[in-house]
Amino acid sequence: MITVIGESLVDIISDPRRPQEVQEHPGGSPLNVAVGTARLGLATNLVTHYADDRYGLMIEGHLHSNGVTAVRGGSAPTSTATATLIPDGAASYVFDISWDFNGASLPALAAAEGSAHVHTGSIAAVLPPEAQATLALVQAAREHATVSFDPNCRPGISPDATAARTQAELFVAASDVVKASDEDLAWLYPDRALEESLQAWLELGPAIVALTRGANGPVIMTRQGRVEMPAEAVTVADTVGAGDSFMAGLVSGLAQLDALGAGGRQRLRDITPGELHALAAYANRAAAITCSRPGANPPTSAELGSLTGSLTAMEG
Repeated sequence: MITVIGESLVDIISDPRRPQEVQEHPGGSPLNVAVGTARLGLATNLVTHYADDRYGLMIEGHLHSNGVTAVRGGSAPTSTATATLIPDGAASYVFDISWDFNGASLPALAAAEGSAHVHTGSIAAVLPPEAQATLALVQAAREHATVSFDPNCRPGISPDATAARTQAELFVAASDVVKASDEDLAWLYPDRALEESLQAWLELGPAIVALTRGANGPVIMTRQGRVEMPAEAVTVADTVGAGDSFMAGLVSGLAQLDALGAGGRQRLRDITPGELHALAAYANRAAAITCSRPGANPPTSAELGSLTGSLTAMEG
């Protein structure tokens, strides 16, 4: 069982190349990760908030159709993110966001405590006052679960980089696996090189830290090694949800390596260079598939295949 903690929202996507077509897709980084892990065969809970409005019903239908169990709290309207695409398919966002799971604290705690792995990040990790409740859930889960974190920084929502950096480092220190984009690290740590920041995070405690760099591909580091590879060549529809699919691929790959859960923590720390390369390639492929089609539309197990199968082929 996987539990993801964080916001759900609806992406309202405007493409200047096709101004007559405004698309609406359920989204939010944590929701995308939850759908991604569920499509890759992992039983998944999402601790989140959405209302009983039009957008909330869209989110609920999306979660249900993908087999994600929602643990829902709060009373505010459903959040939205209006994304405007630029010619290379990247997106800029304007947010109308609330993060609130008030009223669902006990079922959220039960979901986290009943899971082998807990993932969080994005707005849920920085937006007060619930960011502290999110951190408390993660810390409570560590006794029996591995933890992953993706800051997915949104300066438009939390413009204070110093405060966001402090929050991010609290979550990094509580995590076993951390993933960030080059944009995240450049904003959080503008005065040092990306991999220097990645190495500093590794020293805070995680076993694995990963950096996504768009078309330049990922870098994944452990205390024992480093893997770098280019992004897979695909025709990009847009990049919405690509990093979330990469994160879901990491979690699924680690599950296939029996490296999740408190009992898998040492296995996680003992990952070999070959396994790390296969893990990076698996997550990289998940992101590429998502980039090849509009919106946050992560791959299924049938589309992505298995990490262990790829690893066997590579070793052979």
